[in-house]
Amino acid sequence: MRILYIGGSGEISFDCIHESVRLGHEVTVFNRGNHNDGLPAACRRITADIADDAAHARLADEHFDVICQFRLFTPAEIARDIAGFAGHCAQYVFISSASAYRKPVRNLPITEQVPLENPYWAYSRAKAEMEGLLRAQRGLPYTIIRPSHTYRTKMPTALGGEVSRLLRGLPVIIHGDGESLWTITHASDFARPFARLLGNPAALGEAFHITNDRQWSWNEIFEAMAGALGIGAPQWVHVASDTLIRYNPEWTGPLLGDKAPSVAFDNSKVKGVAGDFECPIDPWTGMAMVARDYPPSAAPDEARDRLYDRIIADQRALGA
Repeated sequence: MRILYIGGSGEISFDCIHESVRLGHEVTVFNRGNHNDGLPAACRRITADIADDAAHARLADEHFDVICQFRLFTPAEIARDIAGFAGHCAQYVFISSASAYRKPVRNLPITEQVPLENPYWAYSRAKAEMEGLLRAQRGLPYTIIRPSHTYRTKMPTALGGEVSRLLRGLPVIIHGDGESLWTITHASDFARPFARLLGNPAALGEAFHITNDRQWSWNEIFEAMAGALGIGAPQWVHVASDTLIRYNPEWTGPLLGDKAPSVAFDNSKVKGVAGDFECPIDPWTGMAMVARDYPPSAAPDEARDRLYDRIIADQRALGA
């Protein structure tokens, strides 16, 4: 098959490209060319910005069996894809987000039948609206994919900045008591079932999440992270999610809308179409893989450090 990937260097798409090439497909990668090191030599590459209407129109002049769209964040962007790609591919694959599922979580495990109702995060609501636009049209055969916290080169953190603080020996905040359960999936595990949905007639008109079947507490995830980074005695400070949000309302979406509640996903739907699969890479193995090639630390975010230090000082003053 002729497969177009829009994106290609991100946490998820990179391994999906490798898996598609391994399966023998003719793969074209469209991106700005900034981080293409390591892409398969067999890939055809188009260097341009997907925001450029002329470049987008040139893509529509070609015919691909499958277009995998990893770079959409607004309804206007997907409306442009629908108008431009209808009649030019047999399957359009939209990367949505499992964060779009209803929050608070009511029942576990989460299936694809859970309504897309997330009042806490605009990012998730935009993804849900984009899915709705796809479902409402008839000219572009589609498949919707909903990943949840998939990682490859970045540590799977919650608030951001945790790795920098660990490496500098500073205390790190964990939301809640750290015992809520979370699912993280390594991109190479995600890529195998993903690639088997491409060109699969049973995937048309359907939505699938692809995640690890296992869950770990956030305490376990952060301990695995510290171990991978060689931090022998990390300092953890547990702070209630509602308290964190009072300090920084921008954490409402990532916490209440995603990472604070316990989650577990039922992957039986995707397994029924792509075939059974396992995700053998656990947090200890996966984060050791990340740490092995971890880039040099960037300059600390001073504003974020000040906020974290203030929260930690306040909690310690309260005896937390």
